[in-house]
Amino acid sequence: MSRRFERYRNILDFAISSLLRRKGKNLSLLAVYTLIVFLIASIVFFTQALKREATLVLEDAPDLVVQRMVAGRNDPIPVTYAEKIAAIRGVSAVTPRFWGYDYDALTGANFTLVAADSEPPAKESIYIGSGVARIMRLARGDYLSLRDARGAPDVFSVQKVLPVNSELVAADLIQIRVDDFHKLFDFPPGRATDLAVSVRNKVEVQTIAAKIAQLFPDVRPILKSEILRTYDAVFDWRGGMVIVVLFVAVLSFIIFAWDKATGLSAEERKEIGILKSIGWETGDVLLLKSFEGMVTSLTAFFTGVSLAYAHVFFFSASLFEHALKGWGVLYPQFRLTPVVDPYLLGVLFLLTVGPYTVATIVPSWLAASVDPDAAMRS
Repeated sequence: MSRRFERYRNILDFAISSLLRRKGKNLSLLAVYTLIVFLIASIVFFTQALKREATLVLEDAPDLVVQRMVAGRNDPIPVTYAEKIAAIRGVSAVTPRFWGYDYDALTGANFTLVAADSEPPAKESIYIGSGVARIMRLARGDYLSLRDARGAPDVFSVQKVLPVNSELVAADLIQIRVDDFHKLFDFPPGRATDLAVSVRNKVEVQTIAAKIAQLFPDVRPILKSEILRTYDAVFDWRGGMVIVVLFVAVLSFIIFAWDKATGLSAEERKEIGILKSIGWETGDVLLLKSFEGMVTSLTAFFTGVSLAYAHVFFFSASLFEHALKGWGVLYPQFRLTPVVDPYLLGVLFLLTVGPYTVATIVPSWLAASVDPDAAMRS
């Protein structure tokens, strides 16, 4: 056992020294290899982290959201619907919600206005998210002017700036009183934007949604699970689009790596011939070239993954955050919680390390199979 271990160690030492002798060529390959692993791993880490953040945010979302549809578009729903929905067996609560959007022409940002249902601000006062405070340069006690449905300015006092730790949810949020909301948007009385429905037994959510749709043909019940699937699909689509953009770079790397792995230089063929002439077996030569490929590919993989981890979770994926987050003027600033999916990391490992390591064996086997004198003369 000790002799076999010593043999493997000697071959590994020779492989490292062989790589160092051609350090210029190998460093250029390692740099490109690491860059490709870094880019793909960054996309994987960032997409998974955003999906996890979306899941955590939606944990407190209602089990069902009921919207009224007119001509295929959302329309204010009668509050009287809430009474009949609450009477359905299994429904624990139905809450009318009032919310909408306000476009600010000065900054180009869209604000989300929500009527606070608990602990509302004082009359003609508002709570604002830290993103709104940042882009509008507001602090507690300042005033914010919003145009109402008739185009007249309504001035509100900033009663509170929501804490920074809520920025993922409330960056663009403006909380307002219900009566001020109706006045600002000239919202029809007896109507709500939608209804939030809570269900006692989560297994019955689908059944209750079907009953609501049967009771009110003009509404659309939206399940929390459907919202989660939508977020997953959006982030997967955006991550896929970025990978497609990088596909040309990946393809170039594959061609470059294949050319390097399959096209042994005259110096490498001569080296194999010398090793065969001093007593190395074909298996030893193949093991040597396998070690060379593994050292290069593993170094590139672990370096690229480590850089991607730091890029995403310490620097907020600054290279392509807008491509995956979106291009909104007002976007939350937050640090992602590290999420590493072992399955996706394993797939990335197989797709980057495996092919390159295997590609080094075939040309080395062909070179090791010829006569040592012919190999040294080539």
